[in-house]
Amino acid sequence: MKKSAVPVKVPNTASKPIPAVLMPYQGAWSVDPAPLKVIEKSRRTGITWAEAADDVLIAASSSEAGGQNVYYIAYNQDMTIEYIQACAMFARLFNYAAAEIEEGFWDGEEEDKHIKTYTIRFPASGFRIVALSSRPSNLRGRQGVIVIDEAAFHEKLDELLKAALAMLIWGGKVRVISTHNGADNPFNTLIEDIRSGKRAGVVHRITFQEAVADGLYERVCLRLGKDWNVDEQAAWVKSVYAFYGEGAAEELDCVPARGGGVYLPLALIEARMAKPDAIDAPVIVRKRWPDEFGLLPVPIREAEVDAWLKDELQSTLAALDKTRRHGFGMDFARVGDLSVLTVLEQTKNLIDRVKVVVEIGNWPFAQQRQLVSFVGLNLPNFYAASMDATGNGAELAEYAADTLGRLRIEQVKLTDNFYLEKMPRFKAAMEDATLENLPRDDECRDDLRAIRRIDGVPKIGKEKTQRAGGGKQQRHGDFAIALFLAHAAMHRDVAPIEYTPLPRNTGAWREMDAEDRSRDRISRDLPESVFSKGGGW
Repeated sequence: MKKSAVPVKVPNTASKPIPAVLMPYQGAWSVDPAPLKVIEKSRRTGITWAEAADDVLIAASSSEAGGQNVYYIAYNQDMTIEYIQACAMFARLFNYAAAEIEEGFWDGEEEDKHIKTYTIRFPASGFRIVALSSRPSNLRGRQGVIVIDEAAFHEKLDELLKAALAMLIWGGKVRVISTHNGADNPFNTLIEDIRSGKRAGVVHRITFQEAVADGLYERVCLRLGKDWNVDEQAAWVKSVYAFYGEGAAEELDCVPARGGGVYLPLALIEARMAKPDAIDAPVIVRKRWPDEFGLLPVPIREAEVDAWLKDELQSTLAALDKTRRHGFGMDFARVGDLSVLTVLEQTKNLIDRVKVVVEIGNWPFAQQRQLVSFVGLNLPNFYAASMDATGNGAELAEYAADTLGRLRIEQVKLTDNFYLEKMPRFKAAMEDATLENLPRDDECRDDLRAIRRIDGVPKIGKEKTQRAGGGKQQRHGDFAIALFLAHAAMHRDVAPIEYTPLPRNTGAWREMDAEDRSRDRISRDLPESVFSKGGGW
């Protein structure tokens, strides 16, 4: 091989007065040891630069310390040169002895002889970094770390991934880096497969706005030798978005093109519904209180709700199979929308089936606590629940965690990250028929149809789904969220425990006789003042 004419010096920002060489999101990517990791990213966020730092550490390490060869695959020569320059800079920065960059050609199949390579060798470890200017037809005989940069723009990415993933068998690693190039691209399919659990791996995500929040523009200012200020940063961000125009969503915000629209096809939803004549179809119970109900004295409201729960739910819950695991999810609302609680039963062959749906409207907070306690006390073989803890729902979810167990009750903030992590698994369960027996009900169906891809995230939008029952009560995809949370609950790793929580009103607890205390599993024997004075636990 001849010595490269490619310059090896790039601006060494590590000597500047900055907190760390890598920004937080770059560091999070570099330190992740997952055998297969993928990152969907905005343009120019420095992920390849961070990968170069990690690759130098890997290639310079002994085999005992995890050292391996690194093969970087780009789709054009400019990307390859930029990467190998960064590797050379980090080798000097980390004070690793390394040979100069060598230019050569890939020594694989005859059809790949034209592929230009740039190599850095580390004599102490015996490993090397090889950067390829385009995709080889195969990687036979190679072992180590494979880095596929801007993967969405490679031809025949599926074949390249198949060859790369074979390296995992002998301890290799695969890193897939890219901006999006369409919703139907194999890169996006890979991401969805990992998120849905169909394929092992880890997905990272960094949008342009997230990178700016992590210090991207400050690093730009450092490189340009100028002072940072918030107004100039805002103007810079605006100019970048203006430059990308209509392509900004895909290029900067990690939203694959044509990624909008309904998330769950109508045919899929209807295929998972209970048969019209099914004897075990889920029970749907609905109750909306008039506005005047909230003006009644607390003891009267409690008595009314207690009677309703016993009349409408007790026998239904008692009829559930006591040998099977049960759990629920709950979407919270106080006014306007509905609160919905959905109970799932897990069969012996690990199929989650909807058994009960409770839809309530205009219920005061205290009476929603009654509902949650009643279900928690009467649900046989109660495994776990996930509850909407977004906004005002936090109070009810915390109450449930205090009374039913903090390990058993998950208090969920419905963020984009939660949707990105859990929604693909939910959809996969629908597709695989491991989630079934959905209510054959038009309102529940339309709630599920309200899940859409919004800026690349499958979730419920801000628009209302419909008017519940034709009245003024609104729906906002409420059943969909309750079902989604119930499915998440059934697949949490929870150790079932039995315990009786001690209320803060310990004096009242001590006044109970031993028989009362032994019967008190949750809160039903606590003095009325605990609830009527609004003190909670």
